[in-house]
Amino acid sequence: MGRRRQHGALTALALLDAAEAILHETGPAALSVRAVARRVGASTRAVYSVYDSKEGLLVALGARAFDTLSAGVAALPTTDHPAADLVEAGVTVFRQFAIQHPWLFRIAIQHALPSAQLAGGFSGAAAEAFAGLIGRVSRLGEAGLLGPHTTEQAACAFHALCEGLAAMELRGNMPPVEGERVWRNALGALVAGFAVPLAGALSGE
Repeated sequence: MGRRRQHGALTALALLDAAEAILHETGPAALSVRAVARRVGASTRAVYSVYDSKEGLLVALGARAFDTLSAGVAALPTTDHPAADLVEAGVTVFRQFAIQHPWLFRIAIQHALPSAQLAGGFSGAAAEAFAGLIGRVSRLGEAGLLGPHTTEQAACAFHALCEGLAAMELRGNMPPVEGERVWRNALGALVAGFAVPLAGALSGE
C-alpha cells in the first residue's frame, strides 16, 4: 500500500513552486527534499507525502512543463491563417515558456534528469502537449500547406526547431533584442517550406 496523502493541492503547488525556484536560483545541486520543505516552511514529510522523493518532484516538474505548454497552445486563438497561427504558437507559447521556465525546459524537453527512466513519469503529459501541436499542424494539411509531409513529420520538425532555438537563446547565443525576430523568421521559413515539393526544394527550383 502506498503512503497515504496527507497534503492537498495547495501544498503540492507550493512545493513545486519552491523546487522550480531553487533550480532557477542555485541549480540542481541545491535541490533536495529538505531544501524544498524548508522553503515553504513545511517538514520533509510533506514532500514525501505528496511526491514520495526528490525524483518524484522532478517528474512532477516535467509534467508541469508539458501542462504549461498544453494550456498555452489551447489558449491561443485560431484565425483564417493556419501558418501564422502555428508560428505564433512557437513564438508566444514555446519561446515564452522556455524563457520564463528554463529549468522546466531542461527537465521536460532536454531530459536533464539523473535517470533517463524518470521521463517516463511525465510521458502522458508530453503526449497530450504533442497532441495539441498536432492539432495546430493538421490545419496546415487541411489548407493544403503541408506538401509531401505528414502531420506528424511536420510537427516533429516544428518541435525540433523550437527546441533548438530555445536552447540557443538560453545559452545566450541569441541577442535578447533579436530573439523574437529570429524565432519568427526561422519558424516562418520552416512552415512555408512544408508546402514546397521536396524535388523542387532540393534542386533549388
